[in-house]
Amino acid sequence: MATAAVNGIEINYRDTGGDGPVVLFSHGFMMNHTMFDAQLEALAPDYRCVAWDERGFGGTRATGPFTYWDSANDALALLDHLGIKQAVLAGMSQGGFLSMRAALTAPERVSGLIFIDSAADLDDPETLEGNQKMVHVFANGDDETRSFVFDIVGNMILGDEHLEAEWKPIWAQLDIDQIELAGATLLGRDDLVDRLGEISCPTLVIHGTEDAAISLDRGYLLANGVRDSRGVVEVAGAAHAPNMTHPDEVNVAIREFLQSL
Repeated sequence: MATAAVNGIEINYRDTGGDGPVVLFSHGFMMNHTMFDAQLEALAPDYRCVAWDERGFGGTRATGPFTYWDSANDALALLDHLGIKQAVLAGMSQGGFLSMRAALTAPERVSGLIFIDSAADLDDPETLEGNQKMVHVFANGDDETRSFVFDIVGNMILGDEHLEAEWKPIWAQLDIDQIELAGATLLGRDDLVDRLGEISCPTLVIHGTEDAAISLDRGYLLANGVRDSRGVVEVAGAAHAPNMTHPDEVNVAIREFLQSL
């Protein structure tokens, strides 16, 4: 894997290369860049695809507290490192949180946005409490308790027992300090609903109909708030990561959006 030394950290990333239009893929909480393997395989023949590990996950370590605005700057700095002037930003969940902040920070760098089960608003009190407990248990619980949390998280994010079995060993290796830093970022993010109207680039929302982490109506709230919405693609039966559980449907939607730009 390649690394980029930017913003005082070392970003781990994968770049398929090529001369096609660029798509930067940003992963969700508890995940890493490999969650987009199916998208890179499908799109790489025609597009230059870059997938990266955000602070606290995969091969990219956080050096201290950070916000999703910092993560947005990481994404832009990675593009600078690669000599890329403009890209479509595709973000799943927290990857979408940072992607919309990148579009607000440097709109001239973003040719389009793809949100996969993401949102601009904040979690309701019940969801927020659940996320707080998840981070607390991970930081303070024993292996058995963490394994139980991974079962809950796996079902919520993936909803697929085979994928959950693949990811549980990865989650078991996550660094406690890194999760606490990333968790504070997730729990302390700001509400951007009132700023969605500032986003003028073409925007596509892809959302699982059975997402228990970020409900479908929040995907519509996001889509309806931007200036150039290309609609919402509902992935029937999918949980929080439809790009992993329903890759064919998601890849078709992404390709059609990219071709329309």
